[in-house]
Amino acid sequence: MPLRTLGNELAISAIGFGAMGMSEFYGPSDDIASLAVLDEALDLGVTMIDTADLYGRGHNEKLIGRFLSAHKWALSDGRIKIATKCGIERPADEPYRRTINNSRAYIRSCCEASLARLGVECIDLYYIHRVDQMADIVETMGILSELVSEGKIAHIGLCEVSASTLEKANNAYKVTAIQTEYSLWTRDVEREILPKARELEVGFVAYSPLGRGFLTGRITSTDALAEEDFRRSNPRFQSDNLAHNLSLLKTVETVAARHGATLAQIALAWLLAQDEHIVPIPGTRRSSFLRENVAAVEIELTPEDLQELDGSMTPGQVRGARYTAEGMKGLDA
Repeated sequence: MPLRTLGNELAISAIGFGAMGMSEFYGPSDDIASLAVLDEALDLGVTMIDTADLYGRGHNEKLIGRFLSAHKWALSDGRIKIATKCGIERPADEPYRRTINNSRAYIRSCCEASLARLGVECIDLYYIHRVDQMADIVETMGILSELVSEGKIAHIGLCEVSASTLEKANNAYKVTAIQTEYSLWTRDVEREILPKARELEVGFVAYSPLGRGFLTGRITSTDALAEEDFRRSNPRFQSDNLAHNLSLLKTVETVAARHGATLAQIALAWLLAQDEHIVPIPGTRRSSFLRENVAAVEIELTPEDLQELDGSMTPGQVRGARYTAEGMKGLDA
C-alpha cells in the first residue's frame, strides 16, 4: 500500500479505514467479524483507522481498543495510526439529535475517555467532529494545542469546516487534516475548502468516499436495507431521488468496464487522482469489500477517464441533501 502525507507530517496509507459502520447506522454488526476485517486491513497495508466517541456511544472506540490490544507491536512501531473525534453530544433516547459542544471541559473529558477506551497514551489525529458556531475557533485550537503539549494527542484535525474557519484555525495552530464528505456524488468541497486546504498544506480525509454505498451500484432500493439503517431516511436514497441518481452511474459503469474494475474501485481511484494529499476512508464489514477497496490503489485512470467522470456527476445533478435537516445543522458552511 503506498503512503500519503497529511499536513506534510503524518504519513498514512493512501486508503484508510472508516470504522463507524461497525457500531451503528448501517444495521446490525458482529464484533468478532469486525475484528477479523480489521486484522485483514492491517495485513493489506491499511495503517489509518478512523473512529469517533460518537459512534455507538463509545462502542466503536472500545472495539478499536480491542483490536489495538491484540496488535501492540504494530502500535508501538507506529505502523497503526488512530484518528478519533469529539465535540458532539447525543441524548440516549434520540440517536439522531445532536448538540455540538466545544467547551474546554467537554473536549478534555472526551479526550480522556477516548484514550481509556482505545487503550492508548496518545491519539495520533484528534478531530473536532463539528465546530460550535457560538464558540471561538481560536480558543478551541488553544484547548487542542494544550492536549498536544501534554502528549495526549499528536495532531489536530477539524471536520466539516468552511474555508474561512480552517484558515483562522490554522493561523492559531497547525491543522494537520480536515475531514469532510467527498466523492463523485458529493463535490461541494471543490469550490472553497479543498483549494484552501491545498493552499495551507492541510491534508484532506474524505469520508463516505463511496457515497454511503451508492457508488458501488449495489443499492437500487432501500427495501433490502436493515430497518435501523439510516439510509432509509437519507434524502438522496428516497425513491424518486434514488432512481434519478442511479441514472448518473452510467459513466462510472463505462469506465469500470474499460479497466475491468468495479464501480467502487473507480470511485476511489477518481478520489485518489484528485490530489496526492487526499486519503479516502471507506468502511466495510466484509472481507471481500475490503479487498475490493484496497485494490483501487492499483488503478491508474487516464486523463480521458477523469474528464468523463468529472462530467458525470457535477454539483447540482445529484438529487437530495447529504443529510436530513437535523444532520445538516452541524455543517460549517
